[in-house]
Amino acid sequence: MPLQQKRVVLANGIELNVVDEGPRDAPVLIFLHGFPESHRTWRNQIPHFSDRFRCIAPDQRGYRGSSKPQEVEAFTPDKLVGDVFLLADALGVETFTIVGHDWGGAIAWGVAYGGMANGRVTRAIIANAPHPVLFPKLLYTNRQQREASQYFTTFRDPANDALVREHGLAPLLMKAFEGQVMARVEEDEAAAMLKDWSDPDAAFGMLNYYRASPMTVPPPDAPYALPEDYQPHPLPTLAIPTLVIWAMDDEALPSANLDGLDQMVADPEVVQVPDCGHFVQWEAPEAFNAAADAFLGRTS
Repeated sequence: MPLQQKRVVLANGIELNVVDEGPRDAPVLIFLHGFPESHRTWRNQIPHFSDRFRCIAPDQRGYRGSSKPQEVEAFTPDKLVGDVFLLADALGVETFTIVGHDWGGAIAWGVAYGGMANGRVTRAIIANAPHPVLFPKLLYTNRQQREASQYFTTFRDPANDALVREHGLAPLLMKAFEGQVMARVEEDEAAAMLKDWSDPDAAFGMLNYYRASPMTVPPPDAPYALPEDYQPHPLPTLAIPTLVIWAMDDEALPSANLDGLDQMVADPEVVQVPDCGHFVQWEAPEAFNAAADAFLGRTS
């Protein structure tokens, strides 16, 4: 059965379609989907956890029926992180565990740091989403990561805008990933995603996550070294309980992203999922849920 959604208006005027399942007095999990998906990426998690957690999963700004501002500056990281706290405010949630994958995981890292500072985020579960200090370094120094991230350039290139405006996101995905877009997606989910991608406004909303990102992706032939003037983004040690679930066959985000994680996160728990591609939450839902169950049980 499809997950039911409701409309939530944030204090900044953004409107989100949101799944909100589970007991209202239970601990809260806020789930953030990645690109180019929706709340449905958590279709194997929300039914599993909603008997004992309040599970909240928005379609984030730019996606599906949620607000789709078209200007790039509407998608800077501070605004995406801010939406999560404003969503919690709108739903009367004071503290919560943040759960994120891919772009949702990137936002979840920001929410975790912000929530550590203000006391609102108690735990973080991150799936195949690189740490915001480690990832930019890999783009300069790691050949595999840099080559895998060249699609950023395709997504940011305005020369592709006419194609997207006329046909939606699917042709650009095919161009960027050489046709390997839905290799492991269930048939009904693939149909739903194609429908979502056909909306040009949503397509540009999704692409604006990449266009507003400050991340630099050097060309493949640039030197594999940090620039002399490189200044990493200053972040303190993340000191809340943190679980990182990593699918080891992720072609977009190699396992080198785990190197040095213990220098950025206090005692991180890392669960590696072998023989699994990027979308670990639905490619290996049993492994994801088991890791999260164990983590949430230990840190309750």
